[in-house]
Amino acid sequence: MHRYDEILAMAAERKGGFGAVLEDIPIPKTAAEIADIPDAQWLASMAEGIFQTGLAWTVVRNKWPGIVEAFHGFDVAKLAMMSDEWYDELLADTRIIRSAPKVRAIQQNAVFIQEVTAEVGGFGRKVANWPKEDFAGLVQWLKKSGSRLGGQVGAYSMRRMGVDSFIMSGSVVARLVAEGVVSKSPTSQKDWAAVQAAFNTWVEQSGESLTTISRVLAKSIDV
Repeated sequence: MHRYDEILAMAAERKGGFGAVLEDIPIPKTAAEIADIPDAQWLASMAEGIFQTGLAWTVVRNKWPGIVEAFHGFDVAKLAMMSDEWYDELLADTRIIRSAPKVRAIQQNAVFIQEVTAEVGGFGRKVANWPKEDFAGLVQWLKKSGSRLGGQVGAYSMRRMGVDSFIMSGSVVARLVAEGVVSKSPTSQKDWAAVQAAFNTWVEQSGESLTTISRVLAKSIDV
């Protein structure tokens, strides 16, 4: 497996310099900042990812103000108690993307967030206390405990909220395959453990965030 600095050099050669590789990479929020994020914002981020699945991101972006309005600002308590009447009204509401499974998933994730908050005092607190060296575990927890948060939805939801994260995009997976970490996009516990171990090694070598390393890996290879 190449060292981080070697992969960074590969990315710089492809992109025309280190600046081109490292520009515009978001800085992850601190644990305290993440803990303070209101539950409604976590649900909104999940909903954005759920709605984007299978669609161009511009479709969701253009409809987003109406979606927020229709879902009452993603008020977790209100959505967790969604009545059948409101559910039916949403499926007829042209402000949103009218997908029954996606609307139901948002309601189910409101329940999920509400349950976590009741347990630890806030969904953000749960995420903030999750070990940084086990982001893979966080992604797997979201998939198992939430609704329609598998694939890249959960990871992107966390990235949007400022959580230090890596994304299993096609280019990141290609670099991991080239490094002998996995043979394909991770699905098994063994694969996820291998991915996390590789990222942890690169963190130790570089002192960089998971977010930065993920971006560098993505820019280091043609797919």
